[in-house]
Amino acid sequence: MNDLLRPYGDKQKTFDKRYLQMAQIWAGNSYCIRRQVGALIVKGRMIISDGYNGTPSGFENVCEDENNVTKPYVLHAEANAITKVAKSNNSSEDATLYVTTSPCMECSKLIIQSGIKRVVYCNRYHNTDGLDLLKRAGIELVYIDSENDIYEVQ
Repeated sequence: MNDLLRPYGDKQKTFDKRYLQMAQIWAGNSYCIRRQVGALIVKGRMIISDGYNGTPSGFENVCEDENNVTKPYVLHAEANAITKVAKSNNSSEDATLYVTTSPCMECSKLIIQSGIKRVVYCNRYHNTDGLDLLKRAGIELVYIDSENDIYEVQ
């Protein structure tokens, strides 16, 4: 791993946990009822983007329909963070994505295409297809469970 991916050296584990805590706080901005997800993109020692799951800009902030089913146009936190980078002067090449729930297949494709090289997450989604795709692409995966003091590089 290069210095851009692990800029904190021996303290990387501590900073991974802190950035993930920040993503958890950011998830609280979501209007979604069923699941609130937050994401941060960090390059070097700088947060270059953030996102949380929700409806596209200009839409009402209601994520679920009357049957409590997520509306099909709700964007995932990762997609919001990646598209926010695309609108900026930053590049997510060789960055780390901190996300509170492991990425789905669609977000994993965006992660690969955006040049992100590391994904740190704390909640495992029931479908692991996204994680499997990221592994296949050579993306480093880090699972953190702070309650049980687990830091697992996959």
